[in-house]
Amino acid sequence: MQSHYPASFEREMGCTEREWLSWLPGAVREHVLTLSAGQAVVAIGTGRLLLHWQALPPRQIALARFPRLAVSFRFEELDDAARQNFMRYFDLYLQRGGG
Repeated sequence: MQSHYPASFEREMGCTEREWLSWLPGAVREHVLTLSAGQAVVAIGTGRLLLHWQALPPRQIALARFPRLAVSFRFEELDDAARQNFMRYFDLYLQRGGG
């Protein structure tokens, strides 16, 4: 899990688009979430987070196949503290077992 969150970054998520879409409402808490094909806007105070994603080919290890999603995060008009606060909860919510 990242401890500093720049205004713009990309991640590879180990999930399907369907899983991602089911997790997003809880991960953004009370913030307004607007979804459209392959993207979302999260209203955070007077700023916002723009999310874009696309499915990647599954990662294969021996006979196991794992889904992957490339996700782009871009914060607009949010200061560093607000970004850090939002992402700490977002990451904690999306944490699945293990780490």
